[in-house]
Amino acid sequence: MIPVLMSSGDLIADRRADYAEALLPGDPAAAADLYAQALELAPTWTAGWYRLGDIRAKFDLPDADQAFEAALATDPTDRLGASLRLDMLRERSMTDAMPPAFVEALFDQYAPRFETALVEGLAYCGPQLMAEQLQAPIGAALDLGCGTGLMGEALRPLCTTLTGWDISTEMLRAAEAKGIYDHLDKRDLNRLSPPQERWQVITAADVFIYLGALEKIIGWVALALESGGQFVFTVEEHTGPEAYVLRDTCRYAHSARALQDLLDQAGFDSRITRAVLREDRGAPVWALVVHAVKRGPAPSAEQIDVGHAGIPA
Repeated sequence: MIPVLMSSGDLIADRRADYAEALLPGDPAAAADLYAQALELAPTWTAGWYRLGDIRAKFDLPDADQAFEAALATDPTDRLGASLRLDMLRERSMTDAMPPAFVEALFDQYAPRFETALVEGLAYCGPQLMAEQLQAPIGAALDLGCGTGLMGEALRPLCTTLTGWDISTEMLRAAEAKGIYDHLDKRDLNRLSPPQERWQVITAADVFIYLGALEKIIGWVALALESGGQFVFTVEEHTGPEAYVLRDTCRYAHSARALQDLLDQAGFDSRITRAVLREDRGAPVWALVVHAVKRGPAPSAEQIDVGHAGIPA
């Protein structure tokens, strides 16, 4: 997560925040009170409001929601993800995607240690699992949420041209340094324009854990793929009745049944397999590896409204 103990700009407020941190975890009520005092001195301190909400939520103190609402009010772009924390306080998730500013900031700061932390620290194997599903040879491939290029490394030997899109400038910088992509571009997957070209393969490795509702992006992919094109992605597995849930890790998990139905409606034949994607605090994270093939001719732009539901008529 993004560090939130940034300076308020007020030395006295910062000192009270430091005292508050020193009281944790032993006296969370006193720590929360000190943060509240600090915020009286620095009422527009977004990170302070977020931290106050975090303490109140973690230790079951009242008014965590009010603190997160104040953080969101002082930073409507929601770089710290206060809206997600508000959502986690509800009985059922109401948000369908993470704030783009939050995701961008998270990965901009994560980029320098991303591969070491993910591959070596958490035994991440998503790209390998996905590459095993692909039917080669491949012409043009698009790697959505390409990150530092882990999926691109698996795709490069299989395709003739490789394009990568990501929301994080620093991730794209790391991917460019590998020299494996023919094209790289900064894109927000929540705001994709109707595609102007077609691909034979589109991948999204561990990307949809930041998107809850997938109708829009799956509809966009149905429009962007050639007939017979392959769409391969991973999601964390959710076994409950909901299509997706927001977990306390601030990641979305998805249901296999809901995914299968959604892909079928969008014109895909799909195969979904379970696998361990990585570890989290020493425990395996079960995921769904999805391989979907576009049926028939590619739908027209009139059939898919990428700005709304995203499912062919």
